[in-house]
Amino acid sequence: MPNTALIIKDKVVVSDDWSVLRLAEGETPETVAVPAGKVIVPLTVWQAQRGNLQGRKDLGVWFASDERPEALKDELKVDSAPFQIIAVDFPKFADGRGYSIAYNLRARLGYTGELRAIGDVLRDQLFYMQRVGFNAFAVRADKNIHDALKGLTDFSEKYQTSWDEKNPLFRRAKREAIATRD
Repeated sequence: MPNTALIIKDKVVVSDDWSVLRLAEGETPETVAVPAGKVIVPLTVWQAQRGNLQGRKDLGVWFASDERPEALKDELKVDSAPFQIIAVDFPKFADGRGYSIAYNLRARLGYTGELRAIGDVLRDQLFYMQRVGFNAFAVRADKNIHDALKGLTDFSEKYQTSWDEKNPLFRRAKREAIATRD
């Protein structure tokens, strides 16, 4: 039986049938062979091979942390966007640029499909990642995914506004009128 990868998607641990294409040493975005099947390609590969890849229904794209989501704004405007999934790579735990990419994909570019965090993804990040729009997480392979799932509920209240909560806590909390003394 093949070893099936697991991810967290919509707050549930599920099997992952997507593969992430990463360029090996010496490969270029223009010449790398994109395999058949469900594959998430780097943005640079999509940009270099758009003509050959455009008709595929089993394609996703991923952003490196130094790339801008506006690179896909034209593709995301059409009713039938060419991607089933968009992923954002976190090359290391301390690199937070992917949070901005996710928020901009959701809030400014209107992306509504699966948005997955890949790379150095750990439990401590998941709550905050979902706040900016991620709904799927490929947790680092050496970590327990079931333990990581608990990270989505680390906090019971959200004070600030974000993608997942449009009103700050002070607008959501019911307040009792305080009687004043005369």
